[in-house]
Order: sequence, then C-alpha cells, then structure tokens
Amino acid sequence: MTGPGLRERKKQDTRTALAAATLRLAAEHGWSAVTVEQIAAEAGVSYRTFFNHFSSKEEALLQPRGAGTGRFAVLLAEQDPALPPLAAARTALRAELATLDDDREAWRQRLSVLAAEPTLLARAVEVGTANEREMAGALAQRTGQDVQRDLYPTLLAAVLGAALRVTLVRWQCAGGSPDLPDQFDEALSLLAAGLPAPSRDH
Repeated sequence: MTGPGLRERKKQDTRTALAAATLRLAAEHGWSAVTVEQIAAEAGVSYRTFFNHFSSKEEALLQPRGAGTGRFAVLLAEQDPALPPLAAARTALRAELATLDDDREAWRQRLSVLAAEPTLLARAVEVGTANEREMAGALAQRTGQDVQRDLYPTLLAAVLGAALRVTLVRWQCAGGSPDLPDQFDEALSLLAAGLPAPSRDH
C-alpha cells in the first residue's frame, strides 16, 4: 500500500507541473488565451485533476503551492520566543523569500505576466489580503492578542505585506538582483529604524 509520504509527494509533483504549465503557457500565448483545458493537457493530467489542486488558473499562476498553505504560521512558530514580533516575522519571511529566490526566473516571469495583464491585479490583491490575514492571525497568536480586537497584529501584517509588495516590484525591476531576501532585509531595516527620512545629499 502506498504510504502517505509518497502520496503527498505525488500530489506536490502534480501541483508543481500544473503551476509550471500555467506559467509557460501564459508567457508564450498571453494570459487571456490560456484555458484550464490547455494547462491540464500541457501538464499531462485530466481537466478534473487540475481542480483537485487549484480552484482556478489564477490560483495556479499566483499561488503555485496552492492557497492557504499556512507556511508563515509554521515558520513564525519556529522562531525564538524571545524575539520581538517584527524580528521574528522578518526571519520567517526571509526564509520564505529565499525559496522564491531559488526559483527566481520563474518568479520573475510570473511577475512579468502579472504586470502585463491588468485583469490579474484584482486577484493579486485578493491573494495579498488573504496572506495578510494569515500573518495577522499568526502574529496575534504569538503576541497573545485578539486579531479581531487588537490593532497591533493586523497593522504589523499590513506593514509586512506592503514591504513584501514593494520588495517584489523593486526586485523585478532590478532584474532579480540583488537577492530577494537581501532586498526585503533592507526594507525591514528601514521600518525597524522608524523609516527615517533620507538625507538630501543621498
């Protein structure tokens, strides 16, 4: 009988193949020309199998690991409890961005598809909002606050989300260099310092 580890690896392989096919077809033919049927055929799976992994072609492009992974909460929980929330979140997100940087060409291509297709922007905002909600919940748990009542976790999550968006755009415009985690570190260092104004001779 197949063990759960092997089943999960097979699911991950299929998800990865579908996400790669989505990106490849979008880059080659334009986003609006790509259908779920084409994506499934490109990945060598059935139309029904696609929907076992993704709810839409937008999700396959923007969330190649699938929606609601909960990865930030796991990474945050691994941080030293003595670390302040911002420092802990910074380390957790840096680890996440390192995995994106390892696949930088695919992510740069994904960002290019997004920038070229205005209809995707609304979905990207939805994804960003969902990610911020996840971060807020994890930060509330770490700080012992109520995500519905207390300002701090929601505000910190929104600030982190903004830093991520700015970092990704800057990284894309700079051709994928310097490394994405390093650019995020620069943004978080400015925030941690209170966002001081640049000197006029800079």
